[in-house]
Amino acid sequence: MNTSKHLAKLMALAGALALGSAVFAQQETPAAGLAQTAMRIWPDSFAMGAQSQARWSYDQGVILKGVEGLWKQTGDVRWFNYLQHSMDFFVQEDGTIKGYRPDEYNIDHINNGKAVLLLYRVTGKEKYRKAAMLLRNQLRTHPRTAEGGFWHKNIYPNQMWLDGLYMGQPFYAEYAKVFGEDTIFNDVTRQFALMERRSRDPKTGLLYHGYDESRQQKWADPATGRSPHVWGRALGWYGMALVDALEQYPAGNPGVDTLTGILNRFAASITSLQDKASGVWYDIPALPKEKGNYLEASASSMLIYTLAKGVRLGYLPAKYLANAKTGYAGLLQQFYKVEGGNANLHGTVSVSGLGGKPYRDGSFAYYMSEKVIVNDPKGMGAFIQAANEMDLVKNGLVGMGKTVLLDRFFNNEYRAEFGEQKRFHYTWEDMTHSGFATMGSLFRDRGAKTLSLDAAPTAANLKGANVYIIVDADTEKESAKPNFMTEESARNIAEWVKGGGVLLLFANDKGNAELAKFNTLASKFGIRFNEDNHNMVKNDQFEQGAVAIEATNPVFKGVQKVYVKELASLALSAPAQAIVKKDGLNVMATAKYGKGMVFAIGDPWLYNEYVDGRKLPADFQNHEAARALVQWALTQGKK
Repeated sequence: MNTSKHLAKLMALAGALALGSAVFAQQETPAAGLAQTAMRIWPDSFAMGAQSQARWSYDQGVILKGVEGLWKQTGDVRWFNYLQHSMDFFVQEDGTIKGYRPDEYNIDHINNGKAVLLLYRVTGKEKYRKAAMLLRNQLRTHPRTAEGGFWHKNIYPNQMWLDGLYMGQPFYAEYAKVFGEDTIFNDVTRQFALMERRSRDPKTGLLYHGYDESRQQKWADPATGRSPHVWGRALGWYGMALVDALEQYPAGNPGVDTLTGILNRFAASITSLQDKASGVWYDIPALPKEKGNYLEASASSMLIYTLAKGVRLGYLPAKYLANAKTGYAGLLQQFYKVEGGNANLHGTVSVSGLGGKPYRDGSFAYYMSEKVIVNDPKGMGAFIQAANEMDLVKNGLVGMGKTVLLDRFFNNEYRAEFGEQKRFHYTWEDMTHSGFATMGSLFRDRGAKTLSLDAAPTAANLKGANVYIIVDADTEKESAKPNFMTEESARNIAEWVKGGGVLLLFANDKGNAELAKFNTLASKFGIRFNEDNHNMVKNDQFEQGAVAIEATNPVFKGVQKVYVKELASLALSAPAQAIVKKDGLNVMATAKYGKGMVFAIGDPWLYNEYVDGRKLPADFQNHEAARALVQWALTQGKK
């Protein structure tokens, strides 16, 4: 590595963190506070204890998943920059990973792959794709039990641990989604189902820490192969793995029902062990009164995360939010401490395992012998993730039970990727600058389901939607056979809005979108997109694209300044009314139509490039505007 360049990167990152400290301090969220502590402890790479050199370690991936959540929720690029800087220490330009040895067949080494996949999906850089493929290839030859379960490690033959489901399966499922390797989902489903079947106590529903298919380990029950105890963090790993993997599954995949069933059984069992006095969980949850047992931070964080995210994604009943809220209050009281101006997490057991040298027999005495430390990275990462989820609960899950439908009929563009034509441009899946992934994430953050509509809108396929979004209708330049707006489609959409739907129209300037036919729809609400082009921006002169938002704006409460470039102005008549103007031009409008509402702007505007924080100067509030519009859209229309 070029030492001078590396030092420059470190100095730049340190400067960014220093500049951001005031912002983070103002936020005063526990997630941000503990993430800052992690960034201070591990500013560049990852080394623990007496280690002098950084290592490719799953612990780091737990923290980075929490940091990813902060970036997505806030649009603050400092979080993304830290994540990328951390991974770039290991991922080389040719896609190799410093310190990673596939032939070790350690399932733990797969966990950081989630951060690698994120970087590939956001930046499109080839080195991240190659690194992700390297990790996926380990799973092609990873040793398995006779029933097809991944061994935890090559040095632990025939064994599956609950920990291993978290280390491998969420990455495996996301890889399947990103690269279209759909058969992987069957394997992911098998891993969870197998582990539940082999480790579950039929009386309590609880899952034991480990399972030895060979029954050769001294810790293994000779009849069942299970380890002697239910360990709190192992339960946490399994629960987090379930909700994170489920998030990647395509709608309609039979594995969704299988994993949802497992998750519901899991939630029932773990909430029965939640300590009533503190709200959190013991290290050995089934033995709360056993001498020496203690309340443990990482397990509690993980189980809170599992319950809260399971509810938000619609896989668990809403009743479990009460358990999550009680647990989070206990988590803050028991373990989260601000000391000397720094946030710290107390009460995390450093490690617990089975077998190995010296031998760990899985007894209660063994679990109690492991050290409990402050600022263990596994606990910190789990806490940040749990705190992120609870911040979403605090802000209100107004989208629960609602569906947001994104058009992929009028906007239907493709590009070549590794010899295949793949859909892109304003889609939920696209995390590059051209996508709508950030908006999709914001809708799901509020409990809504996001789907896409590939066909012309009809009464039948709009029936289940609460919000319908159409972005940048294609011209012949963008699609060989564009689907233009018709009177029939416009009438179907208008009837749906009249019945209580919320329609978001994001057009584009003249030359970059079809407007004449698109106005067949817009005119039904008193809106016409003019064939003009305003707010022109030269290069990076961002102020040329500034648009002021008045304090009384009915949609963008708390937003003062946004960036919109090259927009088509709006001509309005009743029932439409302007909500944002610039230089006498109508920039944004709403229209009440029957029981529903319409929002319109002559620009795609809220795609990733101008929402995820990686491009615009920090004083533009496009991310805040996106959050406000999402909140507004989910609270309009029929109740």
